[in-house]
Amino acid sequence: MRILFFGTYDVTAHPRVGVLAEGLRRHGHEVTECNAPLGLDTASRVAILSQPWRLPVLFARLASTWLRLARAASRGPEPDVVVVGYMGHFDVRLARLLFRRKTIVLDHLIGASDTAKDRNISGGGIKSKLLRAIDAGALKRANVIVVDTEEHLEALPEAHRSRGVVVQVGAPDDWFAAAPAPDGEAPRVSDGPLRVAFFGLYTPLQGAPVIGAALGLLGDAKVEVTMIGRGQELAATQQAAEGGCPVEWIDWVPSHELPALVAEHDVCLGIFGTGPKALRVVPNKVFQGAAAGCAIVTSDTAPQRRALGDAALFVPPGDAEALAQELRSLAEDLERLAGARRRARAAARERFGCAAVVEPLTARLGA
Repeated sequence: MRILFFGTYDVTAHPRVGVLAEGLRRHGHEVTECNAPLGLDTASRVAILSQPWRLPVLFARLASTWLRLARAASRGPEPDVVVVGYMGHFDVRLARLLFRRKTIVLDHLIGASDTAKDRNISGGGIKSKLLRAIDAGALKRANVIVVDTEEHLEALPEAHRSRGVVVQVGAPDDWFAAAPAPDGEAPRVSDGPLRVAFFGLYTPLQGAPVIGAALGLLGDAKVEVTMIGRGQELAATQQAAEGGCPVEWIDWVPSHELPALVAEHDVCLGIFGTGPKALRVVPNKVFQGAAAGCAIVTSDTAPQRRALGDAALFVPPGDAEALAQELRSLAEDLERLAGARRRARAAARERFGCAAVVEPLTARLGA
């Protein structure tokens, strides 16, 4: 099939879009792109949607990028399938106008209303109704709705659920390339301090303050940590980590440098939040960290257990003491650490690559 990836998505901010495109390409489809990034990150988009008086800013940017998209689409070959990249709540409307009789696939990782709730910026009343209406309108215009977990599939309105398909987030190729050990070779484990990495936007679902509290309990352990990113819970995380093991705080790094930086560590941390959204997702960082050759430590939730299996080590959500104990154990038991890294890497090669994760989508499109 000729498949067009369409919209204002940003692959550097949401690598999931690139995983889908590359995976479909490897299944023999002709994949092209019609992309004009909006220049607003997730937090900015959701903030605008939850503050209706700022909508003219969003619409002005959309008008400019949509004009470029429409022109580019008119010059390209006619596609069989159009994939609207995340966050495509508005882009899917344009796609339906331009490609009226084509199959439209919406990559709907999470609704605007759900994201706003997680980031504590949704408010109530008319704002919540507006966000739910935006979600509903986007879902209505798609023939196929891509979500990342069974829990998110069940969360879709019943009217749209039959059009849903679960596709794991997976890991882009550059994360596999960054792994220090070649395929089939055991990762090298040094007898120095356990090197632990976390990267994220410090949103509530990530539970970064739980990580901070765990680090605060490891002052006497052979553990060194790199915390990458910034966001609403950064200050609380830093405060909780005081007096603990050595921590390097990095605001952020360019997306093309992140895989190599994470691959220098022994452990990549997942998420540890306790909210409803945190219990429904499998974050991209666990797939990416596994591909980079790290051991994965994350929260013990149903979707993460299902997706990762023995590729990860699990602790109860929100339990800083359990997380601290797990990291201490890995620092003291190099054989256990090596085994955890080996299992994570093997699972990534078998199940988390681009071609593997898109198989449910290729089956749905073929049907």
